[in-house]
Amino acid sequence: MNLSLILAGLWVVLAAVLAAIPSRDNHWRRAWFLVATGLPILAWVFWQNGPWWGLAVALAEASILRWPIRRLIAWLRR
Repeated sequence: MNLSLILAGLWVVLAAVLAAIPSRDNHWRRAWFLVATGLPILAWVFWQNGPWWGLAVALAEASILRWPIRRLIAWLRR
């Protein structure tokens, strides 16, 4: 296992920890932090491990960040 996959796994653990901590803004600041850190990790996984591992990490990140993705789709439809 290489560093990009290790960082992707740590990103998932960090997302779980951040979700467990109470928040006044419904976790939106944390979600944008996870987006900002998750996209470079996702690109690195695609570059270093190929499209299948990249797709697996993209699905994992999308399942964690489903509300920002829903908001983005709703905004694009308007």
